[in-house]
Amino acid sequence: MERKIAWNGYDEQEKQQLEQLSRGYRAFLDAGKTERECVKEAVRLARTEGYEELSAYVAAGKQLTPGAKIYSVLMGKTVLLFHLGCRPLAEGLNILGAHLDAPRLDVKQNPLYEDGGQAYLDTHYYGGIKKYQWVTIPLAIHGVVAKKDGSLVEISIGENEQDPVFCITDLLVHLAGEQQEKIAAKVIPGEDLDLLIGSIPLADTEKDAVKANILALLQEQYGIEEEDFLSAELEVVPAGRAREAGFDRSMILAYGHDDRSCAYASLIAMLEEEQPERTCCCVLVDKEEIGSVGATGAQSAFFENTLAELMIAKGEYSELGFRRCLAASRMLSSDVSAAFDPLYASYYDKRNSAFLGRGIVISK
Repeated sequence: MERKIAWNGYDEQEKQQLEQLSRGYRAFLDAGKTERECVKEAVRLARTEGYEELSAYVAAGKQLTPGAKIYSVLMGKTVLLFHLGCRPLAEGLNILGAHLDAPRLDVKQNPLYEDGGQAYLDTHYYGGIKKYQWVTIPLAIHGVVAKKDGSLVEISIGENEQDPVFCITDLLVHLAGEQQEKIAAKVIPGEDLDLLIGSIPLADTEKDAVKANILALLQEQYGIEEEDFLSAELEVVPAGRAREAGFDRSMILAYGHDDRSCAYASLIAMLEEEQPERTCCCVLVDKEEIGSVGATGAQSAFFENTLAELMIAKGEYSELGFRRCLAASRMLSSDVSAAFDPLYASYYDKRNSAFLGRGIVISK
C-alpha cells in the first residue's frame, strides 16, 4: 500500500492555507503551556466565532435553537463545545475528542527548601517522561496560586525575554562515570528532578538565607507566602516558543504536541463548521496522561451532565431521549502517534508505521 506524500498534492493556495493553520497552531502552543491556558485560549477563539457559555443560557432560562454555538468549562481545565444542528439531539452527535494535558513536572505542596546555599522547588513528574531529558534545559513555571484571601494569582515565569528561567542540574561529565553506567530510566532519579530557583542570600539572615530571599521576592512580586504553595497548582514546562524546524520549515519544534496537535485540529474543525445537520461537539479534556481519572478527566460525568443541560435548554430532554442520543452518537477520538524514524528503524514495523508528511494516522 503506497503512502502518497501530501506535499506533492498541494497547490499554492493550499500551501498558504496550511501555513495559516501552522501559524495558528504555533500561537496556540505558545498561549497554552498548561491545560488551563489551553482551555482559556480555546474559549477565546470560540467566542470570536460566536460561541456563548451554556451557564448563561441556563441562568436566563433561554431556549436553545438550531445554529446555536455553546461552550461549557469545568474547573478551568476541560472544555466542551456544541454547535446545534437541525436534527433532534436524540438522533446523536458528531463528536471530536482530544486531550489538553501534557507530560510535565508538578510543584509539590511543600516544595521550597535550601541546601548547599541554593534554593530549590521539590517536584514530581506527571505523565510519561524521559527524566534525563529534563535536566540542563531552560524551564518555565506556569499555573495558579489560590491565596488565603480567596484570590487567584496567575503565574507565568520564563516565557518572556525579560523573565528569569529555571533549570534542573546534572553532573559534569568528568564526575559522571558511575552515572553513565546506569540504564537510561535510572540515570536521573525522579526524586532528583528538583528545580533550582536561586542562590543569593537575604542580608542579615543566618538560617536558610537563600530561601528567605526567594520568599521575600515572591511576596514582593506576587504577594505569595510560603503557605500559599499548599493551594497552588504550579507546572514546570520547557521554556520558549514553538519554532519552525528544518531549512524548509516543514516541521514544528515545540513542547506539548501530545496532544495539543490533535486538540487544535479538532477545535479549528469545530469552529469552521457552518450549518451542521447533526449537532457537533468538541471534547477537550484533562488528565489523559494519568488515566483520564479525576473531576476533570474523561471518566468524570461532565460530558453527560452538560449534554443533559443542553437537552433541557433545547426542550428535548427525556431519559430515553438522553440514552438514545448517547447510543446514536459517533466520535473521532484523536491522539498522537510515533512517526517512523530511520535512526531508530529497528523499533518500528515499517509497513504499518506513520510517516511525516503522508497524511493522518489510523491506529489499530
